[in-house]
Amino acid sequence: MSGWTPLAHWAASSLCAAALLPAGTLPTCSSMGAELLWETYPPASSLEKFCWPQAAFPEGRRFCLSLVLASLPTMATGEEITPALQGSWGDFWLFRFFVNAAGYASIVVPGFLLIQYFKRRNYLETGRGICFPVIKSCVFGSEVKSVHQEDGSLPPRAEPTESSTTRQVFKLLFCAAGLQASYLTWGVLQERVMTRTYGATETDPGEKFKDSQFLVFMNRILAFTVAGLYCALTKQPRHGAPMYKYSFASLSNILSSWCQYEALKYISFPTQVLAKASKVIPVMMMGKLVSRKSYEYWEYLTAALISVGVSMFLLSSAPNRHMSTVTTFSGIVLLAGYIIFDSFTSNWQDALFTYKMSPVQMMFGVNVFSCLFTVGSLLEQGALLESLRFMARHSEFTAHAVLLSVCSACGQLFIFYTINQFGAAVFTIIMTLRQAFAILLSCLIYGHTVTVVGGLGIAVVFMALFLRVYARSRMKKRSKKIPPGETPVQKV
Repeated sequence: MSGWTPLAHWAASSLCAAALLPAGTLPTCSSMGAELLWETYPPASSLEKFCWPQAAFPEGRRFCLSLVLASLPTMATGEEITPALQGSWGDFWLFRFFVNAAGYASIVVPGFLLIQYFKRRNYLETGRGICFPVIKSCVFGSEVKSVHQEDGSLPPRAEPTESSTTRQVFKLLFCAAGLQASYLTWGVLQERVMTRTYGATETDPGEKFKDSQFLVFMNRILAFTVAGLYCALTKQPRHGAPMYKYSFASLSNILSSWCQYEALKYISFPTQVLAKASKVIPVMMMGKLVSRKSYEYWEYLTAALISVGVSMFLLSSAPNRHMSTVTTFSGIVLLAGYIIFDSFTSNWQDALFTYKMSPVQMMFGVNVFSCLFTVGSLLEQGALLESLRFMARHSEFTAHAVLLSVCSACGQLFIFYTINQFGAAVFTIIMTLRQAFAILLSCLIYGHTVTVVGGLGIAVVFMALFLRVYARSRMKKRSKKIPPGETPVQKV
């Protein structure tokens, strides 16, 4: 038995009595034993001194001793927590979510306190020294906000002339091919990494990679590198936003990505794609209930068509597959989390564009904090080294993780370039087609079965999405032709 075992048995008897008896009634034997234990095993930190069962700290004694008692079963065995126990908790997505959130909080809370400290001290007026430029950039920024641009701070697009039509066609084909290649490959690899095993042989079933946060870190570190190189090699607008404001979009972005990866453990990839395509429904509901927004009739019609199509797909699962193995409550909750966090990210980024930054500067700023949050949380959990060991054991996983990150970073650059050259409508059409191709590829490569009714449901969803794009473009053209003073289209 370990040397900790007698200590644990003695501490269990003493601390049980101390925790259950009222303050000030600690038995003499326990007090003497506590003093002896203090001399033999002195506390190594102020936190341990606070939690030590002495009469000098009657307040909170029961709470602190209860925490000690919670760890006594492990101390009594003289061993670390068994892998089986770690696995039982580690496989529960809600537990992993809170552990990750605690890691982010360990960075966010000190950062928040520092920002408040510098603001209360009016550091912008009184600060000096070599740290002043860094603190000013991180906390206060360098210029005043400007008027918000409708196109997300992108420079105005030049309308193509007849002489440049061929060039524009090649540009469009280049953008479409780049977006399709990047995100179709990304989708296939995402499903491969999260749902299949590595290192499987005839005698060994292999092992799955379970840490979604490490994949988020891999994606963000490469995106950070690409955006940093792009900003360094090209001319960018003067940056004026306080750096800390990127942390909000960063936090919601890594949480949405984590939910997206985790959801694949509980639902099929086609289901996830359709759910992401139908996020317009909760967005409209929240806009109507919270912001009192008004919508066109065609927006309600297309939202209803999307909900019908998704319902047809979900209710038409193959008869040989039990619903609980394809669509679970956990998967639905994770998808809801993805939609909520992703919606916050886009809205916060839209507000940040009032500082007239470029999209690549936005990409760089968000990914700086994403790398900081994820690597900090991974180090605190000890998961970074474990994931690196998994990469060392399975070279195939290493290739998949790197390629996944490359596709994600390149895809973001293609998004910025496409919207800049052709606008949001063309980009939406390309990405809607990508979603349809992603479902088809997933079914072909990974053997997902889709019934006739499910196929019709998918068709209804994408028909509604294209209808939304067409109706929106028509409404924009019509609004430009409406003379001043004329009544606009009635909204409900």
